[in-house]
Amino acid sequence: MRRWVTAFVVGSMLAVSAAPVATAQFGQPDIVQEHWYHSYATLTLDLNAWADDYPEIINLFSIGQTELGREIWMLQISDWSMETKPDGTAKDVAYIDGGHHGNEHLGTELAFLVAEYYIEGWGNGEQDVIDVLTNTELHILIMLNADGNDFDTRWNVNQVDLNRNYDHYWNTCPTTQPGSSAFSESETLANSIYMNDVVPHADLYITMHTGVWIMLYPWGKWPDQPSDWEMYHFIRDEVNTNISEIPIRNANQGLYPNCGTSRDYGYGVMGYPTFTFETDDEQFLLGTVEALSDRLEEELDVMRYLIENIWFWRARLVVEEVEIDGEEVRGHVVNLGHASTSNATLQYISPDGDLLWNSSTFGVNATNETNVVFDSEGLAIVNGGSWSISYQKRVIDASMWVNEVVNESVVDWSSKNSGGFLSTPSVFVLFISITLAAIGGRNSRLEP
Repeated sequence: MRRWVTAFVVGSMLAVSAAPVATAQFGQPDIVQEHWYHSYATLTLDLNAWADDYPEIINLFSIGQTELGREIWMLQISDWSMETKPDGTAKDVAYIDGGHHGNEHLGTELAFLVAEYYIEGWGNGEQDVIDVLTNTELHILIMLNADGNDFDTRWNVNQVDLNRNYDHYWNTCPTTQPGSSAFSESETLANSIYMNDVVPHADLYITMHTGVWIMLYPWGKWPDQPSDWEMYHFIRDEVNTNISEIPIRNANQGLYPNCGTSRDYGYGVMGYPTFTFETDDEQFLLGTVEALSDRLEEELDVMRYLIENIWFWRARLVVEEVEIDGEEVRGHVVNLGHASTSNATLQYISPDGDLLWNSSTFGVNATNETNVVFDSEGLAIVNGGSWSISYQKRVIDASMWVNEVVNESVVDWSSKNSGGFLSTPSVFVLFISITLAAIGGRNSRLEP
């Protein structure tokens, strides 16, 4: 495992940062940034420099303040010239935060390096970065606990462990300093408000920490695998086979029981796919002789994989065929995503958006497909009607629902009038029929 620098090297670095405000006036040189962890002041300067240099991809603002009044900075990174993906669909959303624990500096720096990679890659015209920012929004909160960061302590100024202060089974595990109630601290409250108000549909949430080199997925409270274990196991196998040997485990088994965490709140309440990324097993000095970009290169590769494949971290149902045949409606549904879904239904919708028919529910496993057959009772076809599919992004109960239109080209209407139901005529057709009938009746009375 990688080792920290000697006291001599750290002492030499102290001279560099003895006057952070004065240094900050000139920005933070790379040689300092690569070997000395951010303070709140130097982070603020770096973020504002990015915002000034790259206004086309960066929105920078505060989502609230720490207990001591420091701003909680949020970076939004995307190609803001485009509100959607090129195909008109919504951009995928990745939410990343760091610095819950003030003395876990490597986790904070990994969040910073993720932002730096995509910002500088955009500036250098790197096509893989341009592709990501064309299709994805990155929301990155690098330093949640700025007070604890500058005091070099785990807690916030109220001596509360912010990563035990979330409203998911709060204070129901043996824990350290969870606070007086869930979201009692301004830092966690601000983070939860942002989750609920700005990124409620996030396709990925990763919270950065330091302490044990491991990635943890839900649950912390229970040793049981989460509902979306297929997705988590797929990610584990892909990362361990192709990128890194970092252990990827259920948090309760991989570390210890923990409740009230942002990870389990993100998954259990918000329905995000979530990870705690523990970056290293050493954390208690303020600098490193090894350049941070080298020290965390492997971890950054894992983050790039998770972000660049974000489209797959949910169910992605595609209806490849709908056949209306007498008393039955048949469908062929493929899941292109790596998460399972349940409670899916096929729906028939009027031109005005009214639900005219709803199938019974069905599920589709991750990266799988299914053939479904439904009773067509109650189905009445109208001119201009359309088919759609409704389902949850993931199996977890908190996961968001989506409703997606079925391509008309895959719908077979050839047998729609056979057997058990008839199509509903349009008002125009009814008017023409009544008019012709009236004319026919009048002509018959005039015949000699």
